[in-house]
Amino acid sequence: MKEKLMVKRSDGLTKLDLHGVRHYEVDRLVENFILMNQDLLPLTIVCGNSQRMIDLAYTAINRIECREVAMDRYGVISIRSL
Repeated sequence: MKEKLMVKRSDGLTKLDLHGVRHYEVDRLVENFILMNQDLLPLTIVCGNSQRMIDLAYTAINRIECREVAMDRYGVISIRSL
């Protein structure tokens, strides 16, 4: 199976794009993305307009207990501090 994970590093930002990712994959992908890139803060997770996708991403974020998380724009989550 081809990995759909889209991680970009540009302009000082490390970004995970969840477009095209199945709901059952979100938890594992978000957790791995955060833990594997925690030295590259801030991290950005693009969920899109799906409230379900946003909720799934927040479930993983809350389990990791990130200290500073914001959604300045709907569907785009920023993790500023772990």
